[in-house]
Amino acid sequence: MLQPVIGLEVHLHLNTRSKIFSACSADYFGHEPNTFIDPLTLGLPGTLPTLNREAVNLALMFGLALHCDVAGFTQFHRKNYFYPDAPKNFQLSQYDRPIARNGYLDIAGERVRIMRAHLEDDAGKLIHPTYQPYSLLDLNRAGMPLIEMVTEADITSPEQAREFLTQIRAIAQALGVSEANPEEGKMRCDVNISLHEPGTPWGTKVEVKNLNSFRSVQKALEYEIARQTRVLQSGGTVTQDTMGWDDGGQKTFVMRTKEGEADYRYFPEPDLPPLNITPQMIEAVKARMPELPAQKRVRYLSLGIRASDAQTLSMDAAQSRFLDEALRWYSADAQKLANWLLTEVAGQLQEQPLQTSLLQPAHLARLVALIDEGTISGKMAKELLGDVLQGHDPAQLVAERGLSVVSDIGAIEAAVQAAMQADPVTVEKVRAGNSKAVNALIGPVMKALGGKARPDLVRQVLQQKLGL
Repeated sequence: MLQPVIGLEVHLHLNTRSKIFSACSADYFGHEPNTFIDPLTLGLPGTLPTLNREAVNLALMFGLALHCDVAGFTQFHRKNYFYPDAPKNFQLSQYDRPIARNGYLDIAGERVRIMRAHLEDDAGKLIHPTYQPYSLLDLNRAGMPLIEMVTEADITSPEQAREFLTQIRAIAQALGVSEANPEEGKMRCDVNISLHEPGTPWGTKVEVKNLNSFRSVQKALEYEIARQTRVLQSGGTVTQDTMGWDDGGQKTFVMRTKEGEADYRYFPEPDLPPLNITPQMIEAVKARMPELPAQKRVRYLSLGIRASDAQTLSMDAAQSRFLDEALRWYSADAQKLANWLLTEVAGQLQEQPLQTSLLQPAHLARLVALIDEGTISGKMAKELLGDVLQGHDPAQLVAERGLSVVSDIGAIEAAVQAAMQADPVTVEKVRAGNSKAVNALIGPVMKALGGKARPDLVRQVLQQKLGL
């Protein structure tokens, strides 16, 4: 049986305020084409690059999170190629001296080695209008600080590739290194795949470029495995091509014959001095590093959150930050808070990102605390949640609307007595041994009290009055 050999190249936009080699703003997404440009972005003669210090710090942080060696000498090279989205006709990248190297990430007990992670500037974007004989060029993205991370060919299935990318995104977002949003092009992936019989040399590698969703990565790999299997089993030869992915047709297509390393004519960038990463620089970056997803998961488990919820929360940077802040206000039952966040809140927000909502961590914590205190019922809390999601304080809503639960035993006893007198048939059934019939009396009592009584107190008083 043919065995796949898969390696990934992951590209992450870094969270910096300016581009990697100029002061041009990096906040380009969603703006008019070609408005976030400057002389350096355009590759005008006489422009000189200046390295963004924060881009270096974020790259070091990312490398450390992946157990990479980041110490020592690094430098930039010119990677020469001629394409409309690269106005300089070269890319400033790192060739044989990457900023991070020889790391790893464990996925479900299997280690995927990280060959390297290096800094470079991104290219612009070509837009191909449907059925038009021309292309459009947007250079807003050109010059954006980019990490390119390259794995060893340790991945053996499309599913493992997708899980690896999910973990990388969670790490990047938890660190604040990158928004890692594939929909905005801030996390992109190229895949390299070949097939071989176990025990034989690896086959010819094919690259599929610019996959912008984890689903596309998985589907492209599944398609290439099937395609290459058909070619090899029919006696054909797989050629080393660069492929694109047709998401509509769910198939790959040949873009160009793969370039060799010599085609890029690397040479050291003469306008940027080499950079020496010192122990002091590394310690300064380590001091900034927040908790990683794997560490979060262990902490959530220790707080009593069940394993599946701890995994979900630790992998979502926005949810985990929200939960951690809410736990400052309510720590009595972390699982109860997690339940509200993952079910009720998520259900009402639906497709809206948590971080863009008006919900305050302190307000959700207070809503759960009001239930614990017996001030409101769970049903009331769910009815209030819509307003709480709009930024309102639940305690203030309860006070303004007079929603406090009736806990006055005297009032409950009076309502119970009235319900029993109004339904003597049910009372006799209960006293004759049909204890479940008591449920028929709870509704009238709750109605008489405006739905504000604590159901447990109502049941307790009924059982006392009926001698149960």
